[in-house]
Amino acid sequence: MSGIPNDDVIGIRSSDAFARQRVIGLSLAALIIGAWLTVHVGAVFGLDIASSPVLLTIGIVALQTWLSVGLFIVAHDAMHGSLAPFQPGVNRAVGRLALLLYAGFSYDKLIPKHFAHHRHAGTDEDPDFDADHPSAFWPWFATFFIRYVGWRELAVQSAVSILYVVVLGVSYANLLLFWALPALLAAAQLFYFGTYRPHRHEEDGPFADRHRSRSHDLPNWLSLLTCFHFGYHHEHHSAPHVPWWRLPRHRREARP
Repeated sequence: MSGIPNDDVIGIRSSDAFARQRVIGLSLAALIIGAWLTVHVGAVFGLDIASSPVLLTIGIVALQTWLSVGLFIVAHDAMHGSLAPFQPGVNRAVGRLALLLYAGFSYDKLIPKHFAHHRHAGTDEDPDFDADHPSAFWPWFATFFIRYVGWRELAVQSAVSILYVVVLGVSYANLLLFWALPALLAAAQLFYFGTYRPHRHEEDGPFADRHRSRSHDLPNWLSLLTCFHFGYHHEHHSAPHVPWWRLPRHRREARP
């Protein structure tokens, strides 16, 4: 025997790999969404801010901010089909749920914008880029925020607020502190580590290739805490089919 697998064997191995990717991806997505819902319900409905230690409140806000970043990353993998390979219905359902929980965003509205970002990264046609402020954080973040938070998102957020406060009797302070604030902080975190740092123009020279992106050089544990490895951004642009949890390995293997 030659030792070279035939096409059938390669197909079986590929099928097994995709099945494993689906199991891991959906399990991690369920863990992130479940953790977010648990913290959300417990903090919004059950925490008395006045009698709770300040450090506990800060810790919950920080945890929910990180989990909110995770919601977006789950939806992002769903957009690329890397959450559940070859199961578009599953990707769409999970992506829609994740973005709805995050801040009432429309998954279907974000998909074309995200693919436009990949096609035109760092140019005038990139919806994530501010060509007028290619190196300035705050003006660029303001532009980014305005482009993605429209009347639909504000309407959904207002409806949820009315439901929680008027119908369910939730404290408005709890809603602001444990839902609105983590969503805003997560937006800034996602923008800084996943858009601004990878795509900003720097004085030390142009980008390495057509992807117009760079990666941070953080250890894996810190990369996970900052943005679920989305800071390994050049690796993502060069291989968008790779799920977030496999980016560290892909980065190691891609290095010369």
